[in-house]
Amino acid sequence: MSEEESPITCLIADDHEVVREGLRLALSRTPHIRVVGEAADGEAAVALAERRRPDVVIMDVRMGGMDGFEAACKIRDGSSTAAVLFFTAHAERNLLTRGREAGARGYLLKEAPHATIIRAIDRVAAGGEFIDPGLATSMVASDREGLLTAREREILQLLADGLSNADVAQRLFISQETVKSHVRHILAKLEADTRTQAVAIALRESIIA
Repeated sequence: MSEEESPITCLIADDHEVVREGLRLALSRTPHIRVVGEAADGEAAVALAERRRPDVVIMDVRMGGMDGFEAACKIRDGSSTAAVLFFTAHAERNLLTRGREAGARGYLLKEAPHATIIRAIDRVAAGGEFIDPGLATSMVASDREGLLTAREREILQLLADGLSNADVAQRLFISQETVKSHVRHILAKLEADTRTQAVAIALRESIIA
């Protein structure tokens, strides 16, 4: 960092002290990043973001009281211009959708290596977005779920329940050819080779129950 450049200021919000301490120590080794505050819950994070005006708020998703989503919304709607970078222990399926609704700019797993954390902070501080590579599976699952129509999900559920094409056709009052057509579309959308594989993918990604 040159003398003309200002450091990227960060606020850490997490309800576990050991996480805050570890992250603060990790960031202290990076000359162009400066931690300007720590918060143990969402409410404190919102107040500190207003007062300290950090460039980035590294925010835990699950905290007691006000959670990260609500805190991110309040920061977005307040006078602070901080970019919220969600910091989570789990690749939750709904994290990306709810995070975008809350105005988050980035998503980072707590197991991410130091270089990834720094890259995420740099990216969101510069106005961009960052998604941890470990969250890619959740993104794909969400996209796949949106690809299937309601009828395709219904047919896939019946196949998972052990019904044959003929049984599905009879249950839904459609022709077997129509069922086969739907199955072909399902296989293509889920990138599956067989009906069994399609069912396994759908179950694993909670597209069907």
